[in-house]
Amino acid sequence: MRIRRSIKGTPAKPRITVYRSNKQIYIQAVDDVNGVTLASACSREKEIASAGGKKKIEVAALVGKHFAEVCKEKGIENVVFDRNGYQYHGRVKSLADGAREGGLKF
Repeated sequence: MRIRRSIKGTPAKPRITVYRSNKQIYIQAVDDVNGVTLASACSREKEIASAGGKKKIEVAALVGKHFAEVCKEKGIENVVFDRNGYQYHGRVKSLADGAREGGLKF
């Protein structure tokens, strides 16, 4: 809640939120004004899961790139990053870097 007090997502600049479990990583773009999820991606999707044998950090980068492609298809370029209380290193940093490589502007 401390993070969400200062970070708000709008239709023009949605909030990107991250959730990581022990095995998977999830990301979604949220419009807080209307309470709608605009786009999402996770490491369980077929395109990413079929690239097996990779480390969790590498998978997180793939999820970030795939998420950036999904956002571009929906016309989303500028976003606000919500790390959801996780420290900005490891899988969370790799996910953000992958999304930046895919063309999202934080």
